[in-house]
Amino acid sequence: MSRIAARTRQSGVSDLLGERPRLIGLAYRLLGSLSDAEDAVQEAYGRWYALSGPQREAVDRPGAWLTTVASRICLDLLGSARVRRERYVGEWVPEPLPAEAGWPADPADRVTLDESVTMAFLIVLETMTPAERVAFVLHDVFGYPFAEVAAVLDRSAAACRQLATSARRRVRAARAAVPPRGSADVVRAFKLAWEAKDIEGLIGLLDPGAQATADGGGLVSAVLRPITGGERIARYTVDITGRIPALTLEETVVNGRPGLLARRGGAVVMVMAFDVAGESIKRIWAVRNPEKLRRWQAA
Repeated sequence: MSRIAARTRQSGVSDLLGERPRLIGLAYRLLGSLSDAEDAVQEAYGRWYALSGPQREAVDRPGAWLTTVASRICLDLLGSARVRRERYVGEWVPEPLPAEAGWPADPADRVTLDESVTMAFLIVLETMTPAERVAFVLHDVFGYPFAEVAAVLDRSAAACRQLATSARRRVRAARAAVPPRGSADVVRAFKLAWEAKDIEGLIGLLDPGAQATADGGGLVSAVLRPITGGERIARYTVDITGRIPALTLEETVVNGRPGLLARRGGAVVMVMAFDVAGESIKRIWAVRNPEKLRRWQAA
């Protein structure tokens, strides 16, 4: 192989691997699990390298090919995920993402954090059908034309447009909000009130109709159903301190938004994401499932 040919081949491999962060970002939004997203992208690359040389050379846009394959893999996984989650112990919450500073040094192992990976947004995505979710994420989040979305879903472009429109209505109805100014101050005040076991202070920070959801996955103790009502959440929060001694709280960033993590004996045992509107907390998602906290142990 000539030096020019070798450099050209190496450049092609680098360009192909350069698609990985975008593909993982896409798959994470589709699946709500970074571990599953990485597996889906790995499988897509495996299928690419399983092609013969002439087959790969016949692909005009390898990045588009990988996107189509990864999206189809995610579509299949979304169908089976619904069945798995019916057997899930308690509530299922998307895998929380740590702040970018806590990610591996290799940029290829990071996911770009933006509005579409906030916990509130991911929860809305969970209400969509698999086809709606794929159509919406590919078109509205990543900007793919409906003609390309149609190739993924094996439907007409018009049908994909309708799917995205339906998904958009879900987003508007659920108020997938832009983060309010001062949300970090609200989360900090929540932390301080919790540490002080100040039930009245917590009630003052929580919307009267607030809801808290915990995900233990059946592996650790966690409430199996959402807790509704600011006062109930406040009292349960203080009760946690008594049931889990030596719990320490830290402010952090969860899916690009102000959040909290709890440690016990140095290990992260809970990550909390918040949906703040104005000066009130509307939703809390507390992830305790240790399988979803592995990336936080080095945080």
